Amino acid sequence: MNPTVKNILAVIAGCIVGGIVNMELVMLGPTLVPPPAGADVTTMEGLKASMHLMQPQHFIMPFLAHALGTLAGAYLAALIATSHKMRFAIGIGVFFLVGGTADVLMLPSPLWFAILDIAVAYLPFAFLGGTLAIKTKSADT
Repeated sequence: MNPTVKNILAVIAGCIVGGIVNMELVMLGPTLVPPPAGADVTTMEGLKASMHLMQPQHFIMPFLAHALGTLAGAYLAALIATSHKMRFAIGIGVFFLVGGTADVLMLPSPLWFAILDIAVAYLPFAFLGGTLAIKTKSADT
């Protein structure tokens, strides 16, 4: 396969898989950590109105969704890419970082969570995904 086409597919696959992992974990969150009584987490408006009721445990699953979605997407992109594997992994991290930053601006989350999420969930996990993919590829050869 043409290397350019393969690299483009790597980015597309990384974004899609990372997004799927993210959404599945976000949807699983209320099952594992039930929202506070009276909180409506089914709509953006309900979530905004309920944010003041949230305690630290309610932010575990969103953080994991962001971090593990980025990790999965970056890993896959780096695994598929024909060259510059770490650049593609970091590119996926930047893509999800932009989304995470928009999320922080739209949802009034606590400052500690916003800082933790932006600083830790995206670029460090993209780097980890790229590193794991490169090690996986080098172990295969």
